[in-house]
Amino acid sequence: MSLADELLADLEEAGDEGEDDLYTGADGGESEGEAGAGEGGGGLEDIPEEMELDYSGTESVTSIAKLRNSKSFSEIMEKIAQYVGNQRKSTDVAGPVEADPEYRLIVAANNLTVEIDNELNIIHKFVRDKYSKRFPELESLVPNSLDYIRTVKELGNNLDKCKNNETLQQILTNATIMVVSVTASTTQGTMLGEDELQRLEEACDMALELNQSKHRIYEYVESRMSFIAPNLSIIVGASTAAKIMGIAGGLTNLSKMPACNLMLLGAQRKSLSGFSSTSLLPHTGYIYHCDVVQSLPPDLRRKAARLVSAKCALAARVDSFHESVDGKVGYELKEEIERKFDKWQEPPPVKQVKPLPAPLDGQRKKRGGRRYRKMKERLGLTEIRKHANRMTFAEIEDDAYQEDLGFSLGQLGKSGSGRVRQAQVNEATKARISKSLQRTLQKQSMVYGGKSTVRDRSSGTSSSVAFTPLQGLEIVNPQAAEKKVTEANQKYFSNMAEFLKVKREGEGKM
Repeated sequence: MSLADELLADLEEAGDEGEDDLYTGADGGESEGEAGAGEGGGGLEDIPEEMELDYSGTESVTSIAKLRNSKSFSEIMEKIAQYVGNQRKSTDVAGPVEADPEYRLIVAANNLTVEIDNELNIIHKFVRDKYSKRFPELESLVPNSLDYIRTVKELGNNLDKCKNNETLQQILTNATIMVVSVTASTTQGTMLGEDELQRLEEACDMALELNQSKHRIYEYVESRMSFIAPNLSIIVGASTAAKIMGIAGGLTNLSKMPACNLMLLGAQRKSLSGFSSTSLLPHTGYIYHCDVVQSLPPDLRRKAARLVSAKCALAARVDSFHESVDGKVGYELKEEIERKFDKWQEPPPVKQVKPLPAPLDGQRKKRGGRRYRKMKERLGLTEIRKHANRMTFAEIEDDAYQEDLGFSLGQLGKSGSGRVRQAQVNEATKARISKSLQRTLQKQSMVYGGKSTVRDRSSGTSSSVAFTPLQGLEIVNPQAAEKKVTEANQKYFSNMAEFLKVKREGEGKM
């Protein structure tokens, strides 16, 4: 990140400076509460101003790191050793929990862990300034303070130890070891003297010893959390409960804290070259990093942290008044949290395809009768369509069109009467026509159009002009004789003709 980007990040974070007051506890200051953000010195808060001093000219680490040899450190560690073997119950506490001597020891031990973290930062700065003469690139390759101190103690003046070193493999990853070994082969550092190397080893031993003391304190506080805050320990675990209680300054101060501030306890910040204070994960503290929240998918963790913080605030108030010493309230709150977690992770319900309701109207009766039958006859399949759909087996048919191959006319024109269309009339159901209507239709056919070659199906070459040997050309009617026969047939033999009343000979005389 460039200098301009870091300054821009500082300007963006300027509005969040008021959040630092949320980390201040009753017994521990703001710097003390923030310095206990991470175990092992990794991911610590903003570095105090005195740590920015140059310790390269300092002769011994004991002149700047005085916590290990202090009287308060020794007394607290001795008392912890005495109380470790004695298990107590919540029923042994009478009155406010702050009046109990072991509780005061736990609060003091929590504050001591904050001081140990500050001391580890000072020692890391001292070792870094001293060892940069031998291997200046190591600081950027190993950012974690405790890993840096362990690596310095293992390498010393001999940088060739990076290769095939089992101890170093327990400290750093294989990829980091490879980069360190390659960089060590090209470093421009100079060899350290015996005195300088001895002072470095002394500083490394002090840092590792303080780190062990801090872990011992954490183990003791975690073992006593079931006696101090049983309900809070059930929800987030003894380790996280001890950390948030230590930063808050005690169980009473923790119970007075709202859930929105409780979620911010232990928020970590990362220093970018001393210019920017951009948060790694803003508004996330110890509760966000506890196992209960981290077990969820990343998109639900912030929502889960708010829920867990609210339940922790309730559990801290219950523990502050020594209620539910068996942890019943803590179990109930944890079950409620787990139920909500399961609800959040449930897949959306499958949308059911709702069928249409059954129609209320019954099935209608089909229309019948003569009109319906006539409609079926009118819409029936015609003869031409029947012949077009009919195919002959094992016969290659001709294509009807050259554009549409395979489209044939079937049996059309190959057999039958040759009529293009024949009415589909059922003799049993055809409509009856009265005789008067039949006579009217026949007279109309005789008057309009008369005889024609189309109607009579006669030859189209017939003409009314005839050649005779006597008169030459003569205009005659070729259908004259046929017309007389037709008229006689219509008079006597037509289906419209009526019987004539014949008079007998004797009837007239009688």
